[in-house]
Amino acid sequence: PPLSPPPRDHLAWSLCTALYSNICCLGFLALVFSIKARDRKVCGDVEAAQRFSSKARCYNALATAGSLVLPLLLAALLITGVIHLSKLAQDSVGFFTYQFSPSDQEDK
Repeated sequence: PPLSPPPRDHLAWSLCTALYSNICCLGFLALVFSIKARDRKVCGDVEAAQRFSSKARCYNALATAGSLVLPLLLAALLITGVIHLSKLAQDSVGFFTYQFSPSDQEDK
């Protein structure tokens, strides 16, 4: 049977994720599973290395997606909030300049 390549341990990606985008400790979990995958690969247990590698890749993807989606979501909420507040401010200017009775103008 042909030899399959050893599973990747995603250690570099896990280090970057743990250091720069460690949302809810997902980067740390990815680093732990990457180290376990590397250990299992060195011991020759390819099946366990593949399982740990898959988990490390999943946690890395979640942490990376979270570090990209969360700031975009916050920016969208900030922008929509500013737009909403500016519309409220424009409406309130009209409220405060409203004349309650036309006789106020006639008296002058």
